[in-house]
Amino acid sequence: MERLHLFLKERADNDLLSWTAQFAAAEHFGISFAHVEEATLELGLLPARYQRNRQAISVVQQLRLFSSTVAVIGCGGLGGYAIEELARLGVGTIVAIDPDVFEEHNLNRQILSTPATLGRPKVQAAAARVAEINPAVTLVPIQIAYAPKNGNDILHGAQVVVDALDSIPTRLALAETCAGLDVPLVHGAIGGWYGQVATQFPGDDTIRMLYSRWVEGKGVEQQLGNPAFTPALVASIETAEVCKILLGEGEPLRHRKLSINLLDMEFAEVRFEPLQEAVGM
Repeated sequence: MERLHLFLKERADNDLLSWTAQFAAAEHFGISFAHVEEATLELGLLPARYQRNRQAISVVQQLRLFSSTVAVIGCGGLGGYAIEELARLGVGTIVAIDPDVFEEHNLNRQILSTPATLGRPKVQAAAARVAEINPAVTLVPIQIAYAPKNGNDILHGAQVVVDALDSIPTRLALAETCAGLDVPLVHGAIGGWYGQVATQFPGDDTIRMLYSRWVEGKGVEQQLGNPAFTPALVASIETAEVCKILLGEGEPLRHRKLSINLLDMEFAEVRFEPLQEAVGM
């Protein structure tokens, strides 16, 4: 470890370490890029890829992100963008959960979808994309559908879970699983020009409250479809929520929902009290 630390220090430019130096360290010592990034951050050095983060995220906080695990349930419109942004942000481990393969109708909005990935499992495309854009990040692909019976196993170890689902019953079940695991859940939903984001912390009933008036049937996304920009925006807000939770910074969307109307360019905040949630108000 001392030899690695010396190697990194010698190649640092002030407190920045270039990708070339990181690559050289991995090759020289026969270690993973994740190992190199961890050692770099522990030394108080900053991988140069994150230098535009430094005004908002300190080196200590960057190490915290790298040491974190985030699970993303669904790797389609919302999930693909969330995975892309979490990897670029430097979250060290991303667990991607989705049973599906890409189909042609995904091409209009899903960032991991290309003609070359049609018929390919979404989690495999996610792993390939993360390896391409940030090799220090570990993407764990799980090609199964989340269900209450497997939830505890596949979400074990995650500090935050991202809801990128398109099924209301499934996200209600996911909220219960996260509550049982004592893990925050960042919820996002989209449909046409519209979207919403909210965060459920352990002990809250946020998701149940949001869908208290839901009746059996397909969600609004099935009725309104989705242009490219709606999942990109909503997933970005979800990623910001994840970052704040992991770093303990800012004010998350707890006990409130951000409603997004891109057609009229209106953003509205809906607040609700915890006691009101409990009685279904």
